[in-house]
Amino acid sequence: MRYLVLVAALAAGSAATQEPSGDWILRRVDANIGSDNKTSQTRMIIEGRGGTRTVESRSWIRGTSESFTEYLAPPRDRGTKMLKLEDRLWTYFPATDRTILIAGHMLRQSVMGSDLSYEDLMEDPKLIDLYDASVLREEPLGGRPCWVLRLEAKTEGVAYHSREMWVDQERFVPLREQRYAKSGRLLKTTDVLDVRRIDDRWVATTILFKDALKASGGTRFEIESIAFNVNIPDHVFSKAALRR
Repeated sequence: MRYLVLVAALAAGSAATQEPSGDWILRRVDANIGSDNKTSQTRMIIEGRGGTRTVESRSWIRGTSESFTEYLAPPRDRGTKMLKLEDRLWTYFPATDRTILIAGHMLRQSVMGSDLSYEDLMEDPKLIDLYDASVLREEPLGGRPCWVLRLEAKTEGVAYHSREMWVDQERFVPLREQRYAKSGRLLKTTDVLDVRRIDDRWVATTILFKDALKASGGTRFEIESIAFNVNIPDHVFSKAALRR
């Protein structure tokens, strides 16, 4: 009898220390960064061949399919606006008073000459809906214990067919990513430079994006302010808002 109790206790202890699944970790990542609605003011510092330029904007995001961004600086880009509904995006240019539809593969083009694509900037997807995740290993990064996940796209048409993601084991923030094409070619890397506690969640507030297909110093993406689960009027996500 004592032997059976000992075996049961050892089995329970082994289960308690068992490594969590990749999907479980990814759901925790989604829960930490996701919200029904959010607003933010951000800055992109773009290191290009011609020097450094800074682009400032504010954004409204509702769910995973609606977002609106207005550019505030530099002066030549001020008033440029972008509206994304599902898989279509409209960009309004005040200098020409024209609105252009960007759809399909065009969403993967660079925004303002940065290392971010329209999809990188405008989407707020639940990763668990797009990817199957598995744990490759445990590996520290910047003094933080991390799980390294391998993400494989569940369907065709996802911007990145696979990813490797270093997830902070305590804060469930992805601290590093390598994003790949279906061919296995590296497309983009991200490194988190600063993490802050905001509204009872951990937020990556400074991220360095590097397009692996470009010769550049990368783009530093900084969140100056962010608010979660705020009320956003319906009229914000309308084509009429582009010309206001």
